[in-house]
Parts: sequence; structure tokens; C-alpha cells
Amino acid sequence: MVRTVDYAQTALDFLAQSRKEFIVGDVRQGSEKLWGAATQAVINAARRHGLEYGSHRALKNAVRWLADEYGDPQAMSDFGLAEKFHANFYHGFMEDWEIEPDSRLVRAFVERVLRYGATP
Repeated sequence: MVRTVDYAQTALDFLAQSRKEFIVGDVRQGSEKLWGAATQAVINAARRHGLEYGSHRALKNAVRWLADEYGDPQAMSDFGLAEKFHANFYHGFMEDWEIEPDSRLVRAFVERVLRYGATP
């Protein structure tokens, strides 16, 4: 079984990999790593709080619960941006002007959610 701390570290590793991929111009891989960072952060927090996380729906429900629990009204829309990056990996539809500002919001989301999953 993977420990919760492994999910947190994987989220941070994926964030770093995402930045590198965007810098070298591999937008699709950068997009998928950013999605991976978001999901790993949510899984980390979900495990900490005893929430389901085994599907896209469960991840969304976990984000909704975390948003309510931590008073984070931006969480759902930021997770939606992470999903947009996931779709971009498959379809390559995002414009260059979207990448930087949207990825900044997803990175901030990951950092917040990692705090929600931290041991008190």
C-alpha cells in the first residue's frame, strides 16, 4: 500500500516535471504532469480525511468536500482547470496564452490541497 506522504511527494515531483516540460515546449506532457500533480494532491488529502478517490467523480466529490471543509471557494474551478490540462494532453486544444495563467492557478491549487492533507 502506498503511504499518504508518497502521494504528496509525487504531487511535488509532478509539479516540477510539469514546469520542465512547459519550458522545453512539450505542452502535452506538461499538461498531463500538471493534472497528475493535482490528482495526487487530492488523493493525499482524501486519504487523510477518509474520502473516496478512486475515480474522476470521487476526486471531484473529494475536492467539493475539501472546499467546504477549508472554506476554499476557488477549489472546484481550479480543479476544473486541472481537468482542462488533462484533456489538453489528449487533444492539444489549449492556446499558448492559456498555459501560463491557468497553470499558475493549478499550481496554487496543488499547494493548498497539499496543506489540507498534511498531518495536523
